[in-house]
Amino acid sequence: MTTKLVKERSKKAGLPPGSLIHIGEKHTEPVKISVTTFSETEFEEKEYDQIDGCIPLKEKPSVTWINVEGVHNPQVIEKLGTCFGLHPLLMEDVLNTDQRPKVEFYENRLFVVLRMIYPSPRKNGLINEQVSVILGENFVLSLQEGKEGDVFDPIRDQIRANRGRIRKSGADYLAYALIDAVVDSYFAILEHLGGEIEAMEETVLKNPSPRTLQILHRLRQEMIYLRKSLWPLRELINRLEHDESPLISHATMLYFRDIYDHVVQEIDTVETYRDMLTGMMDIYLSSVSNRINEVMKVLTIIATIFIPLTFLAGVYGMNFQYFPEVHWRWGYLVFWLICLSATIGMLIFFRRKKWI
Repeated sequence: MTTKLVKERSKKAGLPPGSLIHIGEKHTEPVKISVTTFSETEFEEKEYDQIDGCIPLKEKPSVTWINVEGVHNPQVIEKLGTCFGLHPLLMEDVLNTDQRPKVEFYENRLFVVLRMIYPSPRKNGLINEQVSVILGENFVLSLQEGKEGDVFDPIRDQIRANRGRIRKSGADYLAYALIDAVVDSYFAILEHLGGEIEAMEETVLKNPSPRTLQILHRLRQEMIYLRKSLWPLRELINRLEHDESPLISHATMLYFRDIYDHVVQEIDTVETYRDMLTGMMDIYLSSVSNRINEVMKVLTIIATIFIPLTFLAGVYGMNFQYFPEVHWRWGYLVFWLICLSATIGMLIFFRRKKWI
């Protein structure tokens, strides 16, 4: 996951509120718009590359779901806002892709910002993007940064196959389903990261290496992103559950309690994994320090053993004419016996001191 914690906002400095300027990663691919209209008995799905006019909305009980992949084109967002009567500040928040999860109640619109995190299909890592959900009386807008997909395929399958409650309910239930899909996607990510963390525990204890430190740092960074996304999400769901809105029925309101429980469970899991990673970082540093100490201990013992041997070799290597034992027949043998005795004696001493 390479998303920045804070994105640049300098290009909006000095502009009035409601200015429609995209803030986030630059994209060159065209905006994709899919429109799904459904009821209990009808279903229709279309795709558009651009918005030439307002997308028609059918009368109840039909529900229209408009999914936009790519918010890097302010003109598209402005046209959608004009068609659906969106507040300028709402459209500005859609284009600012560094928003924290939040919910805002407008006169006849409900605006929710989420962080959608899912595995990248092209590379090993996670995609972190903003998704905005706008609820109206009989429609739902979902606006994504449009990177490499989303987590809404199960909802599309339910609508196409007419499974579950989604086609029997209103637009508020569809908005709940989208939010629930984003929240539940965190479980799969946490399970994947949990497996990596458990595998790293054994590696840290048995064979720590610089590569181990890199993996721990990556996992810790991903936990930071998850924590940053989940903590505001708890407040968001709590407001949706308790703040009354004419756009959300009482029957649908009950389902948000289930999402709240999921968010709390995911936050507990993230905190547990963060503590485990912090502990493994400490274990890694201790292991590396202990390994260095062991190496230094061995080198110190070797150097200490060679001190008397170097002394003896230095003494008998002095170039004097009259030197004791120089012409002694057994002098060489006695010299090596003294060296070996000194070495063995020092090893026994170190052993008794439990230094080796």
